[in-house]
Amino acid sequence: MLLMTASFAIAGCLDQQTQNGLSASVVTSGPAGRSAPDTSGFQRALAPQPFTFPLDFGPHPEFQTEWWYYTGNLDAIDGRHFGYQLTFFRRALLPPNKIPTRKSDWATSQVYMAHFALTDVAGKQYQAVERLSRGAAGLAGAQSEPFQVWLQDWQVNSTGKDSYQLQAQAAGSDGKAFAINLELVDVKGPVLQGDRGYSRKGPEPGQASYYFSQTRLKTSGSIQAGGQPVDVQGYSWMDHEYSTSALGDQQIGWDWFAIQFKNPGTDQTSQMSELMVFQLRRADGSLDPFSGGTLVNPDGSTLALTRDQVEIEVLDQWQSPHSGATYPSGWSVKVPQANLSLTITPYLRDQELNVSYAYWEGAVKISGSIEGSPVSGSGYVELTGYSGSMGGEF
Repeated sequence: MLLMTASFAIAGCLDQQTQNGLSASVVTSGPAGRSAPDTSGFQRALAPQPFTFPLDFGPHPEFQTEWWYYTGNLDAIDGRHFGYQLTFFRRALLPPNKIPTRKSDWATSQVYMAHFALTDVAGKQYQAVERLSRGAAGLAGAQSEPFQVWLQDWQVNSTGKDSYQLQAQAAGSDGKAFAINLELVDVKGPVLQGDRGYSRKGPEPGQASYYFSQTRLKTSGSIQAGGQPVDVQGYSWMDHEYSTSALGDQQIGWDWFAIQFKNPGTDQTSQMSELMVFQLRRADGSLDPFSGGTLVNPDGSTLALTRDQVEIEVLDQWQSPHSGATYPSGWSVKVPQANLSLTITPYLRDQELNVSYAYWEGAVKISGSIEGSPVSGSGYVELTGYSGSMGGEF
């Protein structure tokens, strides 16, 4: 996942951190008058590096920005379809070697933000909530062994080798509760994106992230929509990414697609594949050459894709009544090298989060073919920079 909402920590928590002894010098002047972070002292993604699992599922405080991104498409026994998003973002205010010694349990150099959203297709309802908290006093945090990331009672916990529990609940705009309580089992293992997990976002040193995914998480449990609990099952996707100042000033936003295919007539995971593609958009309307993606074969092997190997055509548009932004709303995606041709359609057109940043993130359905054989499936699409440029923000 590419959502790098680094400035949330400064905007939401700087005053409180300054009271705890952190200098306001963590903010410097940014493009077009915006605040930009001071990244001195943090590590940058400069080259491929080895990963160690399960250790690298946990936090990397030597990098300024990090997130754990869970999305999924789930079905109830009566055929109703749901999508969910549960994401956690960690933002460091100071690098580890510059953190002062402070006795207060409330003192912290880390701020966390989380987004929780639920799409009820049959009910034509989309709910989304944001939370922010400091990484102190048990309010929010992340750890490696056992793996856990949480913000208050929203949490992801390792429950064994390759298995995880997700829990979140909130009050919807209609006053009714929406919630998830899900068990996820990784049936393929981590997939390293880019060059062995090193994902370039631009030409300059450090304009990159370390990025891996769990592309096939078998999911079961319950969701609550409209105040009513429903048993569900399906598949989830997890992205874990960490970086320091990955994007450039001219990169205003991105379109990200995470697709899970299902071959007709089979429920065997060994016969299923996945696709991740993203395109970085520039202020002049062109696409950045560092866009790309990964095709994950049924056996877990991967095919890295460059921008020129992925053809994305917008088929429709939708204007948000909330932010006024106009988003793409339907796509044709082709990967000629893999003889892959897809049509991607949102389950609901309105799946826009109006939080610290307005962006569209929603469940989508897929039809098409791979190597001449028909495929269907579901996935998630993220669209940023349509309600305002993200360039220079992180």
